Amino acid sequence: MTDTASSPILASSTVPQREERIGFLLVFLSALMWSFGGTIARFITAGDSWTVIFWRSVWAAAFLICFMVWRDGWRGMLKMFRDMGLPGLAVGICFATASTAFVVALTYTTVANILLMQAGVPLLAALFAWALFRERVGAATWVAIAAVIAGGAIMVSESLDGAVSPIGDGLALLIAIMFSIATVITRRFSSVRMTPATCLGTMLAAGFAASQASTFAVSVSDMGFLFAFGVVNLGVGLAFFATGARLIPAAIAALLGTFEPILGPIWVWLIHSEVPSARTIIGGAVVVTALLVHIGLEFKRQTRPERAGVTGVPSPN
Repeated sequence: MTDTASSPILASSTVPQREERIGFLLVFLSALMWSFGGTIARFITAGDSWTVIFWRSVWAAAFLICFMVWRDGWRGMLKMFRDMGLPGLAVGICFATASTAFVVALTYTTVANILLMQAGVPLLAALFAWALFRERVGAATWVAIAAVIAGGAIMVSESLDGAVSPIGDGLALLIAIMFSIATVITRRFSSVRMTPATCLGTMLAAGFAASQASTFAVSVSDMGFLFAFGVVNLGVGLAFFATGARLIPAAIAALLGTFEPILGPIWVWLIHSEVPSARTIIGGAVVVTALLVHIGLEFKRQTRPERAGVTGVPSPN
């Protein structure tokens, strides 16, 4: 989730080609950073998930505060927090819930199952916007939403016959729902700045995890991985996206964002030999294909001279 998700700033056609290329690179790097989340988490040996959530959230919050101070100054950062209002608080709660569920879900299911489920967030958000606010949804989007639901059903079906934990699938679905709700909120309330809202989410997650953790003690190696989990995976990914997404078209930013659910399972497979099940691969392929086709049609539709700012919310976990 980024400031560009709700900012009126437009990446106009007057953006120099060099800056646009930098935008492409930064948004791709953001997806790359986010894709390492599951791989980094698999290196952490701490047995208490709440301890992991606490330290990851603390490191992420510290980085995001430093980033905002560097970008906007202390007064600018405090003003952004004050101006968020209830919509920003709601987005923060959604992010806190999603980031917490991500860590807990990793103990029950595969990284592929979690990330591929999240690939359908933009389309689920369209469904929620229609259900809650009666926003118009085109026929092509309805088809894509149906495909996402079908793909998700294929992945979740393994929990119905006992092949995998229903808790893991339930948490993966919860993550997707939380990010979808956050997307709808940012579309409805254009004043919400996503960097402070996300930072608030990490603070909320850290505070709740602190009340649940059995210990805060971790090994030196675990602390190194927790630093990478919070700063590199979450914080740097968000900073890259917030900086680069405003320089490129919305559809291209969304397209580059799909590298996260595609690359994430590959890293875990190559590094940790975690092989997703056949149904996860099939269902995930359906979801990713539906999203890519939808993004392609949206990009084709965007023929206006001005390129609208990003309206979707990426799922940095």
